[in-house]
Amino acid sequence: WARFLRVVVLLAPPRRGCDAALLSCLARLAPSRVIYISCNPETLARDMKILAPLGYTAEEVTPFDLFPCTGHVEALVCLRRRADTEEIS
Repeated sequence: WARFLRVVVLLAPPRRGCDAALLSCLARLAPSRVIYISCNPETLARDMKILAPLGYTAEEVTPFDLFPCTGHVEALVCLRRRADTEEIS
């Protein structure tokens, strides 16, 4: 299982986004890819700002309008860990 965990992690946090401690733990696990499903673009942007210096770059962002005629939008972001990122202990 340890080898599998280092490959892909799926994040689907509530509207308030991810806790900073969770993102720090994620960086220590060092998965090569993270799939982040967000229902709040503001907290997604905040969490992306935290993940970028931890070595993650967004490869693809796909918005989904699951609730037409409302201001709500979902987003799926595929992140990849940069090869030059040092291990965090």
